[in-house]
Amino acid sequence: MHIKTIGESEISPDATLIAGVLQGLEPLPGSEGVLDAVDLRVLEVSGFEGKPGQVVTVPHREGAAVIVGLGDEATFESLRAASGNAVRAVKTGEAICLLGLAPIEGAIRAVVEGLVLGGYQYRAYKTSDEGESKVESVGVLGADEDDIASSLVGANATNMARDWTNAPALDASPEALAAMFVAGATALPIEIEIWDRTRIEEEKLGALLGVAAGSDRPPVLMIMSYRPDDARGHLGLVGKGITFDSGGLSIKTAPFMEEMKDDMTGAAVVAAATIAVARAGLPLRVTTVVPLTDNAIGGNATRPGDVLRPAVGPTIEVLNTDAEGRLILADGLGVVRRYEPDLIVDVATLTGAAKVALGEKIAAVFGSESGVSERILSAASRAGEFFWEMPLFKDYRKALDSNIADIKNITGSRYGGAIAAALFLSEYAGDGDWAHLDIAGPALSRETSGEQVKGGSGVGVRTLLELARLLAEADA
Repeated sequence: MHIKTIGESEISPDATLIAGVLQGLEPLPGSEGVLDAVDLRVLEVSGFEGKPGQVVTVPHREGAAVIVGLGDEATFESLRAASGNAVRAVKTGEAICLLGLAPIEGAIRAVVEGLVLGGYQYRAYKTSDEGESKVESVGVLGADEDDIASSLVGANATNMARDWTNAPALDASPEALAAMFVAGATALPIEIEIWDRTRIEEEKLGALLGVAAGSDRPPVLMIMSYRPDDARGHLGLVGKGITFDSGGLSIKTAPFMEEMKDDMTGAAVVAAATIAVARAGLPLRVTTVVPLTDNAIGGNATRPGDVLRPAVGPTIEVLNTDAEGRLILADGLGVVRRYEPDLIVDVATLTGAAKVALGEKIAAVFGSESGVSERILSAASRAGEFFWEMPLFKDYRKALDSNIADIKNITGSRYGGAIAAALFLSEYAGDGDWAHLDIAGPALSRETSGEQVKGGSGVGVRTLLELARLLAEADA
């Protein structure tokens, strides 16, 4: 789908017009002409009142109009959601969107993101075109090319992460997923280094090797480096890349295993965010480390009670092989620290406990200092993604003490699991600024609504892009 600028004189009579209405059928500025030409009885019969999420398609002169409800007021979030709802209702090849004329800050970005994210479809394995969107282009009235280009960076990167997350694990082995990331960075100033099993063994990444031991698909560690000449700071990223999580010998039950192809979402998010930062040309150095492996069952699989030795940091007694994400992140954090970034952020679908605490639409933030969490939350607010600060409560650390190693990978308690996991990671993050983003809840969208489409959400890509912008601005 092509997003473009358009003037009123260029509007084709065949194009579907996308107009917005507030609750009570008050037209959004720019949409008055559409509503004037619509028989209000059609809206009344359909039950359309302008409530959030409502969409109706009506005849309009020679063509059609898609009218979307925004609720009591137009906001960045309501415009983005309405744009996503509207683009899925368009049945023609061309549409003209009037929602960007709303008098709110960031209206064009909200509309462009809504159109691109809401119009997303993953069809790589579909064998027919039934249900495929017919929309080829959308003209956004009131936008200029720079507005659109800037808005597309984060939205396109989010959809890239969605593609990688939605890919079946059969076709997304560690090596294949690394190749997808490399392809996504083509023609960008990003240097990529890929460590195979031999190099991982030479580097003594014992935690990553321990998780990979049960799989016949070899592990990979990928390092992406974006180093602009005018860099004003240095951001380190680490993403959890479990390409399929069976639970290992602590095997999951079947219902909990069905969605485990998404356990590499953290890796997809940090890779896509790195690509977005480079595409935006931000003056910030980014070093991204992505450990990739299956967590499988095999004759050589790590056993509960085994002790793993990561390259840096405490030795680990593994009491539950299904708490494996924190193990590969331990080695990922150890590697990224070698590059001495100013701030390290890891992203992972790490714990069900985060989902229990915050539900399926909010991600958890743990920061080494309150100021670190504040920067993440500020970036998330600018991105329009939902994160919530959680406490890194040090009193819980003693529950991770091991009798035979330096630390164990679970506490054995059913309570505070997300905090315990963050405390575990803090042992490997070093003494500098560090944040842990647990995206287990919102990594998958359960329904299609607004800008969200059922499947991988790509949550965190735009937050990391906005964080990069904030860091670059702070050092300007």
